[in-house]
Amino acid sequence: MAAVLVVTGHPRTDALTSQLARHARDRLTAQGHTVDFLDLAAEGFDPRMSPEDEPDWGDPEKTYSPDVRAHMRRVADAEVIVVVFPVWWFGLPALLKGWIDRVWNHGFAYGRAEPLLGRARMLWLGLTAYGRGHFTGSGWEETVTRVLRTGISEYCGIAPERAVVRYVYDSLTAGAGAFAVLEAALDELLPAGDDHGGGGEPLPAGRPAEGARTGT
Repeated sequence: MAAVLVVTGHPRTDALTSQLARHARDRLTAQGHTVDFLDLAAEGFDPRMSPEDEPDWGDPEKTYSPDVRAHMRRVADAEVIVVVFPVWWFGLPALLKGWIDRVWNHGFAYGRAEPLLGRARMLWLGLTAYGRGHFTGSGWEETVTRVLRTGISEYCGIAPERAVVRYVYDSLTAGAGAFAVLEAALDELLPAGDDHGGGGEPLPAGRPAEGARTGT
C-alpha cells in the first residue's frame, strides 16, 4: 500500500472537481492506502509568492517559510500524488499554480543532485468544459499535458512512465462519466497486483451529489 497525497483547490465544495477529489480519497482509503487529503481552498493556502519563498538559484539549501516547509513535508512523504483540478484559461487555477510555485521549489523538488520525487507516481486529472475533439483538435490538450507532465513532473525528476495526465471532457454535462474517468486513471496509476496496487473493498460507482451545481 502507498502513501498518497490527494490535492485539489476548487473554491466550491459542491463542484465536480471537489467531488472527484473526495471520491479519489475515499476509494484509495478503502483500498488500504494512507491518504493525506490537501484541499488548498479549505486550508486557506496563500498562492502568492513572497521574497521569503522566492527561489535563490545560488543557494539550494535556502530555508523557506514555515508554511511552505510544512507543505514540502507533505509532498516528500507521498509515494503517489493525485492532483484534481479544473482547467481554467488552459492551465492550472491560480491557487494550484501558486502551490506549485511556492512548494515545488528550488532545492526541494528540483535543483538537487538526486531528485527527491524520482520514485513518486503522479496523476493529473483536469476537468475541461470542451469536448474531446475540440480540446484535442485545437492543440490545447497537447499544450496543457506538456506543461504538466514535462514542465512539472519530469522536470522534478518523476519518470515519464510514472506521470499520468488525464482529462474529464464536457465537464458541464459529464455526470457519472467523470467518475468513470477517475476510476480508470487510478487503476492506471496504481494497477492491482503491484507493490502499490489496489485491494480492499471497491466503492460504489460514483455520481454527482444530489443538488450539486454544474460546472467544473
